Amino acid sequence: MELSLSEPRQGRFVSAASVARAAGVSAATVSYVLNGKTGVSPETRRHVISVANELGFRPRSSGPGLDPQRTRVIGLVLPNIVNPMYTRWAQGVITAAAEAGYEVFTATTQDDADIMSQITSTLATRNVDGVIIAAAFRKDATALRTLRAAKIPFVYLSRRSTYLEGDFVGIDDIAAGSLIMEHVISHGYKDVATVIGPRLSSASLAREQGFIRTAAEAGITIRGGWKISTHLNNTGGRVAAARLFASGQKPRAVVCGSDEIAIGVMEYALSRGLRIPEDVAVTGSDGLPHSISGLINLTTIIQPQQEMANEAFAILLKRMEKPSTLYQSLTCAHQLHIGRTCGCNPAAVL
Repeated sequence: MELSLSEPRQGRFVSAASVARAAGVSAATVSYVLNGKTGVSPETRRHVISVANELGFRPRSSGPGLDPQRTRVIGLVLPNIVNPMYTRWAQGVITAAAEAGYEVFTATTQDDADIMSQITSTLATRNVDGVIIAAAFRKDATALRTLRAAKIPFVYLSRRSTYLEGDFVGIDDIAAGSLIMEHVISHGYKDVATVIGPRLSSASLAREQGFIRTAAEAGITIRGGWKISTHLNNTGGRVAAARLFASGQKPRAVVCGSDEIAIGVMEYALSRGLRIPEDVAVTGSDGLPHSISGLINLTTIIQPQQEMANEAFAILLKRMEKPSTLYQSLTCAHQLHIGRTCGCNPAAVL
């Protein structure tokens, strides 16, 4: 489990004026920052919050935007920080939070349910104001109820628990899976394999459902051994590829549930002397900048990463300011990026 946040000092009452003196700014600037008002640069806002936390500042009384129970810290729970998708979400959330006067406590689960339980307990103990969760498994309700019992609001990002309702920001993963599978089989490929992340992830499972359903509608049955679930990183893709290419009959196309998995598959295939896409076509899902760059030019589904991070924080901020039992589900638009790894000539497509 990886955690990051400075630990505030405990001690006697610290005034806003003391924070202003220590930070080298005016009392008005401190007031603007601690009340979440605009008009202060992100750099100054981060500096003031850091100094306030270091001094152990807590507001004395409540008022508009001045809740004595607020820590002005939110949690962000990610599966890992190896996959660039998660670091891009993290940067988006951290930037949006800083602009609103919040710091971010970041933790990674490594897709381990026990670690998720530890993290939610830690977040509840630290009394964060809210949490964005991009690492929820479908059966993670018990761990997440720790947050709900502590009256800490949370927003699901990309994945969600089947058993505990909550605000959600993501894409239509079934439709995205269907869209890219339609494109793959339009090339005439019949021997198709799929590689996704953990099936306990609602996003991974939905993408696989989109893959398989669309292939079946085209008369293509994906054999059991060619439907692989693996870790959501480059290594997971290489492990999956080793299974796919170890047998006598090899798939002509591999449709992957993430860009990093797809890159791992391609690296392994190339190490075995296979050409992409002449011998095996490979597609991803995420649309990371390095994946769709001219160097790799992966055919993939583009998720609006910055928009998703911004919307997740905006919904959480609203939830923290006005608690409610009515939950919002926001579906962001995805799009197909046609690269060269599927067998297309992108210049000709354009």
